[in-house]
Amino acid sequence: MDGHCDILIIGGGMAGLSAATALAAAGQRIIVLDKGRGPGGRMAARRAEIGGEQIGFDHGAQYFTARDPAFCEAVAAWEAAGVAARWPAAGEDAWVGTPGMNACVKAMAETLDVRWGVRAERLEQASGGWRIEAGDQSFTAARVLVAVPAEQAAVLLAEPAPELAALAGDIQSEPCWAVMAGFNARLPIAADTYRSDTGPVSWAARNSAKPGRSGVETWVIHASPTRSRELIDLPKEEVAQILLADFFAATGAASAAPRHLDTHRWLYALPQALSGEGARFDAALRIGIAGDYLHSPRVEGAWLSGRALAQALLQERVASTS
Repeated sequence: MDGHCDILIIGGGMAGLSAATALAAAGQRIIVLDKGRGPGGRMAARRAEIGGEQIGFDHGAQYFTARDPAFCEAVAAWEAAGVAARWPAAGEDAWVGTPGMNACVKAMAETLDVRWGVRAERLEQASGGWRIEAGDQSFTAARVLVAVPAEQAAVLLAEPAPELAALAGDIQSEPCWAVMAGFNARLPIAADTYRSDTGPVSWAARNSAKPGRSGVETWVIHASPTRSRELIDLPKEEVAQILLADFFAATGAASAAPRHLDTHRWLYALPQALSGEGARFDAALRIGIAGDYLHSPRVEGAWLSGRALAQALLQERVASTS
């Protein structure tokens, strides 16, 4: 047995770590499992060596906004800690992690027991709670919270919690191909961001111009959902060339050969959120779900969903002992 805890959380992205932070503050013993190699989720950042220099790319979420008072308070704490900064180029209320988008998630994870590179594969009821099988590891917990994309939650929960699985299974997410490109010189594009609701490129940003970044000229390009579906199964090298051509056509800049070019396919990038749901906790099964798909498809939505799930669980614990 690799660990026993009060609450095991599957998913170490913004929703999962938001829930874990709130529960740990309430004195609960938490273990978080995440299949990724490190912090990020949709706020992931990828590093590459370009010309002997280590360069970071924010290839997932490009920025976030803060409107809810509780989330604004969390963002203010991140800013004070030096892991978040305003980015006016994306809007007056836009924020980014510094020096990468994953900095905020990384800061949250530092105070928690997070097991990276561990994929939860099966849940089964055990005496007094749940047994979680994760490859050659296993864990037990009184309660389990699942904070992964809806499509993944639906598969994981199909047998142990079919009603929650059905709720997650109703969600459809749009894919997004992301291109990471580095260049020898600044491209002749005045603005640091580009966005479109109709073209093949929905968003592009001069990643090197974000707060806390430095180094060579770098851009992150996100294909629109329609374009991403068109290219969904093509080899990533082919996708990179197609989207780079789309980018130059959309911005009107002369084509330039990149010195670095890579892609990432986000299969579940933009969920159609169940507005108002927030989170769901089944007190009888002692299992719950959280994610931006239950609140709103934004970083703030994921954080608020995780916090709502933590509150629901804590309320259930109070009710069960009263």
